[in-house]
Amino acid sequence: MPPVRTVDSAPSTPERRNSPAPPAPLKAGQRDPFFDNAKYLAIVLVAMGHAWEPLTHGGRAAMALYMTVYAFHMPAFILISGYFSRSFDLSPAKLRRLITGVAVPYVVFEVAYTLFQHWADDSPPEDISLTNPWYLNWFLAALFIWRLTTPIWKLIRWPVPLSLVIAVLAAMSPNVGSDFDMKRVLQFLPFFVIGLHLKPEHFQLVRHKAVRIAAVPVALCAVAFAYWAVPRMNSAWFYHNSAVQDLGVSMWTAPVMELALFGCAMVLTAAFLALVPRRRTWFTALGAGTLYGYLLHGFVIKLSRWWGWYDEYAWVRTPLGEIVVTVLAIAMITVLCSPPVRRVFRFAMEPRMAWAFRSDAAESARARTRADS
Repeated sequence: MPPVRTVDSAPSTPERRNSPAPPAPLKAGQRDPFFDNAKYLAIVLVAMGHAWEPLTHGGRAAMALYMTVYAFHMPAFILISGYFSRSFDLSPAKLRRLITGVAVPYVVFEVAYTLFQHWADDSPPEDISLTNPWYLNWFLAALFIWRLTTPIWKLIRWPVPLSLVIAVLAAMSPNVGSDFDMKRVLQFLPFFVIGLHLKPEHFQLVRHKAVRIAAVPVALCAVAFAYWAVPRMNSAWFYHNSAVQDLGVSMWTAPVMELALFGCAMVLTAAFLALVPRRRTWFTALGAGTLYGYLLHGFVIKLSRWWGWYDEYAWVRTPLGEIVVTVLAIAMITVLCSPPVRRVFRFAMEPRMAWAFRSDAAESARARTRADS
């Protein structure tokens, strides 16, 4: 007798052939290689952008690449951070993790950065300020605030439009305080809120063949537009740490530019995610250490500025030199995300600190129940 035809044995149609295959189910506690790949590639772009910054002074092509990367690299990183903050609540376990994984590293690196500047730059010692994030530490301050407000964004109606309104108002107001780099916290907020409300099926949309094919020309068009915009646009717009009045433009520019930059960042982030490999690669394991690489590479970047590496070697500003700088930046961030470096600095980045917290009776009871069963 002929075999019974099931749904899975039905002949494929063009629609089914173009649809992305559903990902294999992950085992309990298993990390999704797609997100680890995305985090590693995003942190590589961060390091490249910081390494390129001195090369942009007078180089239009370098500036175009720099502006393209800055248009989406932090929005992509923040969106993924928001996605992994979906389960955050005010439970004791989540708050302990927030303190040990965000607040403690913030304090440790705020002190370390300040002392490092005094040593490396031969400058007078500065007062250590925990309310004025030094250089890269602004992201930890922002992540702490964003995660604390997560229950609010999951509760209210229309969270994304509201976060966009807040971002625009922050860009319009020069009176937003500098504590915790609040201008950046508010202007980057929409990307975190979007990440909070994304679901796994949303990331499946960028797996479609048409999206992957379109990602390449979208990226090329972005570079071409950035090349045209270099003499016409202030790159400070991409930092999101100033009000429009500080950039010398009128207030009505704020909603136009904020919404335009938001749309550009979302399109480029979608193109970036479409090109991220879904399978395990040689750099997948490095995705778990991106925060290590992010905070540690700041020491090298600042050292290159204070010790004049770019001015001492003129060949660095040649096309070959720019390629060498790019390769060195990729190698540096790769090493700093590696497991050996993570083991060395885990005491500062992921301290256990069981001694600092009271035991949770409910959690202990659940643990005893699991042990008995």
